[in-house]
Amino acid sequence: MHSSVTATAEDILSAERRAGTRHILSFVYFTFICYLSIGLPLAVLPPYVHLRMGLSAMLAGLVISTQYIATLASRPWAGRISDRAGAKVSVLWGMGACTSSGAMLVVASALHLIPWLSFSALIVSRLILGVGESLGSTGSTLWGITSAGQESTAKVISFNGISTYGAMALGAPLGVVLDARWGLSSIGLLTILVGAVSLMLAYRKPPVPVVPGVHLPFSQVMGRVAPHGMGLALGGMCYSVLATFITLFYASRNWNGAALCLTAFGVAFIVARLLFIQTINRFGGFPVAMVCFSVESLGLLLLWLAHSPWTAMAGSALGGFGFSLVFPAIGVEAVKRVTEQNRGTALGVYTAFSDVSFFLTGPLAGAVIGMYGYASVFLFALICVLAALGIVVVLRHFQGDAAENF
Repeated sequence: MHSSVTATAEDILSAERRAGTRHILSFVYFTFICYLSIGLPLAVLPPYVHLRMGLSAMLAGLVISTQYIATLASRPWAGRISDRAGAKVSVLWGMGACTSSGAMLVVASALHLIPWLSFSALIVSRLILGVGESLGSTGSTLWGITSAGQESTAKVISFNGISTYGAMALGAPLGVVLDARWGLSSIGLLTILVGAVSLMLAYRKPPVPVVPGVHLPFSQVMGRVAPHGMGLALGGMCYSVLATFITLFYASRNWNGAALCLTAFGVAFIVARLLFIQTINRFGGFPVAMVCFSVESLGLLLLWLAHSPWTAMAGSALGGFGFSLVFPAIGVEAVKRVTEQNRGTALGVYTAFSDVSFFLTGPLAGAVIGMYGYASVFLFALICVLAALGIVVVLRHFQGDAAENF
């Protein structure tokens, strides 16, 4: 009797440790490295291609968008690798790809006197990095969820988001400083260093067992997760239009401090995630997403009607606060739609919809601005977020029927 009670207590303690923040961060770290690798050259490459190499602005934009295309295309593949070969394998490949992308940056820098060869090396670097993002972030998320337990899904996804935005926020200015002092090759060398160290750390971590069972065809996983992904894509328009057009919006009003809007968004985003992540487990993903979209809509309304930089900053902060829990809240519900052995593929498909949001924002919102002016882009995003709210309301309404059919 005593031994069984002791064993039960030890099991509870072990489960608590697995669900602890430190344990989860040991997996989320690999997501941080993926997005640090992305952030480091992000602000450097467009002027490098356009101003230093003398190539067109279109090609400068192509260097950036190439990575997103590769990420979008490889998300489902990364999910299948995580499900069938194991999350650790996916992370190992992801860290290796990030390291390789850094090596190609060094090659591009060495070939700077031959612009087209240098540009080709940059494209290869971005393609590899896009695949590395898919493998590393999808694998680390699934690795963390499987290790910490299904009940920690929201917490793992939430800390992954903090790692994503935190790494980008750190990487971009650090990359500018490195490039100014030592050139593009220094960014490549730092990427190689952090990628190689992370590869060794991932190799030393114990794997989690691959869950046996039937792996659903990709089309079935897509069908089950796509409505949730559409809600994510539409809800993500707030951040997408802010990141893309807030500088031009401020310039059109002759305002200063556009960067502070993004800072306000980021600070509110992180604060909300740290304070309210437990609400998903307490109230459910759909109710939390509905509240989030309502707050996000209010922020976009303020941005659309803004007549001063302070109003715009307040709207941006509300947008960040509202958007903060959207990804984990809907993601928890999306993962429930598939069996355990298909979670990696489901996460890959679901996350791909956020890539779609970023990819489509430029041309769609740009067309709106061309017809109605810069402020209209926030009304466009508001309509998208309200559509996302409608999707979540419908999904919640049919949640019971879907669970019975599943």
